[in-house]
Amino acid sequence: MKRRILYLLLSAALVLQLASPAAQAADKVYFTAVNSYVLPLSDNTMPFWSGGYVYIASTIFTGATRESLGISQIWNSAENRVVLYRGGRSLTFQLSAGCALDNDGYAYYPGAIRRNGVVFVPANTVSRFFDLTYSVIEVSRGSLVWLRQSSYSLSDSLYADAAQYSMDSVYADYIRAKEQTLPAEDPEPDTTDIPSVPNPAEELNGRRIALCLAAGDNASALVDALESYGARAAFFFTPEQMEQSGDLLRRMTALGHSIGILAAGDPDRAAQQLEAGNDALCRATCGKTRLALVENGGALQTARDLGFRCLQPGLDRSGQPLRSAAGASSLVQRLSARRNDTAVWLGSAATPAGLRSFLSAVQEAGGQCVAFTETERM
Repeated sequence: MKRRILYLLLSAALVLQLASPAAQAADKVYFTAVNSYVLPLSDNTMPFWSGGYVYIASTIFTGATRESLGISQIWNSAENRVVLYRGGRSLTFQLSAGCALDNDGYAYYPGAIRRNGVVFVPANTVSRFFDLTYSVIEVSRGSLVWLRQSSYSLSDSLYADAAQYSMDSVYADYIRAKEQTLPAEDPEPDTTDIPSVPNPAEELNGRRIALCLAAGDNASALVDALESYGARAAFFFTPEQMEQSGDLLRRMTALGHSIGILAAGDPDRAAQQLEAGNDALCRATCGKTRLALVENGGALQTARDLGFRCLQPGLDRSGQPLRSAAGASSLVQRLSARRNDTAVWLGSAATPAGLRSFLSAVQEAGGQCVAFTETERM
């Protein structure tokens, strides 16, 4: 009898444990690693198996992966096409086809799959074309998909042991992200103009969204996120930031992002700040800008008199952090209530993870993120 009671108690404890969010989050996961990097873990970009092939998110070919493997991606949302390229070689995945085509028109099988707004490509196809090696390694919390150059010498088991600390770290970040809820991110969300529709993602078809951000410490990572979705934005720098960000300014310009000057001083200093910002921008890119964000209202007319187009966003979200899927969903719903193209000021409130979630949601909705320009009317 005592054994039976003990058995029932243990069974009940197990049921409670499995029902808890932490236990559900601890289900089998798929990590992604490239050379020595273990990449961030998220449900939207987690590898998966289909038809006997393991698929990896094409969005991983940015940032550290791009630098490590030399492979970059271009996403064309209008044509539903992803291009991976290195040097003069490219592999094009057309989502309507079941294969990928190289520069000469030769086909590689299988093709790409789109899931949760993200395009996934088969690790086998990518590895064969770019002369890489990949492994799927069983680890304590699931599996590790490891993509690396063929010359990488570590065995699967040794690499998995060496990467354990990194996997523990990204898994902890993954659990924290899953535990975030909308009230924690946005204590008093403004829902006055959110339409009560079951699927707001269908409401953005054809809509253009001009994202405007303050250039902070994570600006380079935000550019990586935008590049992975083929999106554009406007970044506003103080003159001091421009002086220290030559490489970043050149990269932004090459990718088609807009650059603006953030003038935060009093009206008497506005003209000096705008001139100093353009001098720094010219030294970095050999170009100038007429975009400005003037935080002191008294300097607004000064900037306009100097010929600057001053940002006056249709939607100011700088006070509501965009750092998770919940925040992204809230913002998409706000935009779905509007019938025109909208300029959105995010300030410094966006994180790379939150921006990726938002770009994915906009892409799924059929919207388009563009750069705010001197002639854009929004």
